[in-house]
Amino acid sequence: MEAYLDNAATTRPFASVREIMMKTLDEDFGNPSSLHTKGMGAEKYLRDAKKIIANSLKVQEKEIFFTSSGTESNNTALIGVAECYARRGKHIISTNFEHASIYNTLGYLESRGYEVSYVPVDTLGHVKMDALLDAIREDTILISIMMVNNEIGSVQDIAAISKAIKEKKPDVIFHVDAIQAYGKYKIYPKRMGIDLLSVSGHKIHGPKGIGFLYVDEHVRVNPLIHGGGQQKGMRSGTENVPGIAGLGAAVKEIYTDHEEKMAHLYALKKRLIAGMEKLPDVKVNAVGDVVEETAPHVISVSFRGVRAEVLLHALEERGVYVSSGSACSSNHPALSGTLKAIGVEDALLDSTLRFSLSVTTTEEEIDYAVAQVAELLPVLRMFTRH
Repeated sequence: MEAYLDNAATTRPFASVREIMMKTLDEDFGNPSSLHTKGMGAEKYLRDAKKIIANSLKVQEKEIFFTSSGTESNNTALIGVAECYARRGKHIISTNFEHASIYNTLGYLESRGYEVSYVPVDTLGHVKMDALLDAIREDTILISIMMVNNEIGSVQDIAAISKAIKEKKPDVIFHVDAIQAYGKYKIYPKRMGIDLLSVSGHKIHGPKGIGFLYVDEHVRVNPLIHGGGQQKGMRSGTENVPGIAGLGAAVKEIYTDHEEKMAHLYALKKRLIAGMEKLPDVKVNAVGDVVEETAPHVISVSFRGVRAEVLLHALEERGVYVSSGSACSSNHPALSGTLKAIGVEDALLDSTLRFSLSVTTTEEEIDYAVAQVAELLPVLRMFTRH
């Protein structure tokens, strides 16, 4: 049997996604900038996808810009806003447990003369609001906060955060990395006070190599990519029609019967947590008393006395696929900054795995994974050096 439980890294595309992508590759392969019918046919896929996405967010279609990934969306938001508003100030605020595509981009901006304040979080991964508000200064131009943490599944109250920061400094621009949140939650930027929102397609059963950035019409962003002026000059280059069409199909499907899909995910998450908590010296991180207050698909579990990488590969040999943290950092292994930020004890930092679910995950996969962990733990602990 196989249990793929690494859906926070990537998901398997829906059948509807694969079908529409094949159609754009086989039949409707025109360049959307071309004036003939093949071009207009390709352009229709862009318009249709933009309409689906805008409707899911309750925003205007002109506020959606397609990118190559969530990473590009984050880079465009941070660098584009920082450069555009530099005369107003050069101070940016974020948290101390963001994704690498935020953290490393902020590092780049620091090397260019910007100052970044990193706000701490509590043991459940929630931003400390007093520290956040205290960090706001006259020259603060941008605040960027992840809605759902990709390693532990903690969820920020984005609407409350936006309300608080804008009461203190109305002109501050608020960016939200929603790469693990979109598709799991109904997100309405206008209502929640979000100025920019980053999303990635392959986290919601869409294709890899496609994402989008929502930019409120009142916010200015300097483009990172220059050329032929596609997407109103925000991102030049021929649009990825197959990817965009696939993204539109994924958004449409993930938000169909959405409540039922999320109820299914929470039931699976509770099943996995219950199974893990029965095992000796196993700790589920950052869940708290109410599972529904965390993201429905991410579970962080620490296994005392076993290195994460050893357990990961032992599970892989039995057809169980999980991760030891963010997939984007897997080529540069280091102890998780997220786990450090929430106060996980040092002895468990290198003994923690992430299990992540999708709407196609089954109870059988959960039970199989728990059974394999239960069998492997005592064996692997026998060989652990003390």
